[in-house]
Amino acid sequence: MRRVVITGAGGQLGVELLRRIPEGVEATGLDRSALDLADRGAVLATMQRIEPAAIINAGAYTAVDRAETESEAAYRANAEGPRHLAAAAAAVGARLLHVSTDFVFDGRKSLPYMPDDATAPLGVYGASKLAGEQAVHETAGVDALIVRTGWVYSAHGQNFVRTMLRVMRERPEVRVVADQVGTPTSTATLAETLWTLLRHEAPAGTYHCSDAGAASWYDFACAIRELAQAHSGEKLAPVQPIATADYPTPARRPAYSVLDKTATWAITGAAPHWREPLRAVIETLLPAP
Repeated sequence: MRRVVITGAGGQLGVELLRRIPEGVEATGLDRSALDLADRGAVLATMQRIEPAAIINAGAYTAVDRAETESEAAYRANAEGPRHLAAAAAAVGARLLHVSTDFVFDGRKSLPYMPDDATAPLGVYGASKLAGEQAVHETAGVDALIVRTGWVYSAHGQNFVRTMLRVMRERPEVRVVADQVGTPTSTATLAETLWTLLRHEAPAGTYHCSDAGAASWYDFACAIRELAQAHSGEKLAPVQPIATADYPTPARRPAYSVLDKTATWAITGAAPHWREPLRAVIETLLPAP
C-alpha cells in the first residue's frame, strides 16, 4: 500500500485522511477541481499515471435536501463517480475503498443495521449512494471495500457541530429533532478506520464505521452545548426537543440508522464512545477560558 490516491480530498473526510497518512505511504489527494469523477476518461488516465496500490473515494454529493431537486448532480457524483473509479481500479490493479452512507437504509429497524441487511433508501441522496455501491459491486475485476458511515463531523467544513455552536450563540433557544437516532462519527475515527482496513488488508466486502453508542440529533446537540460550555465557560442557548413532523425537510430521513460495527471492529478494534471525539473537536474549535 505504498501509493494511495484520495479522491474528495477537499472535504471533511479527505482533509482528515491526508492528516493521518500512515508512515511509508505516499498519498495523493485530489479534490473536485483536480479530478471530475464523472469524467470516465479523466479518472482512468489519472489512475494510469499515478498507478496507486489503493484508491480511497471520499468524494460525494452530500446535500441531502438539495438532492431531491438536483438528482442528476447527485447521481453523477455518487453513482457514476464510483463506477468510473471501480473500473479504473480494476484496470491498474488497485484496491478501491469506497465510502457510503447509513442513508441506504429506511430506518424501520430498532436494532443496529448489519452490512448485509436489506437496503431501502428514502430519498435521492440515499438512492444515489446505493447506486454507487451497486456500481462498485458490478464492476468486473475490482477488489473493493465499501464502508458505510453517517452523522460525520469534524473541526472543519460544514457539519452539525459547527452549525450548532453558531446557532446556539445567535438564538435564544435551539429546537432539534429528537426522534431520529444514529451515531455521531468523528472524521478522526473514520479516517483511522479506513487506513487500518487498508493496512490490515481487510477482505473485500461491505463494512460499517461509526463511533460507539447511539444518540438522537437532540442528544447530540445537548452534548455539544454541555461540552462547549464546560470547556469555554460561554453561555449558550438551551436546546428543545421537537418531532420530525415539526421540522419538515424536502428529503425524508431514516428514523433509526445505527450501524453494527462488529465485523469492522474485529479488524480495527472498537471505536471510542461518540462523546470522546466530540470533546476533542470542541476543544479544537473553542478557546479555553
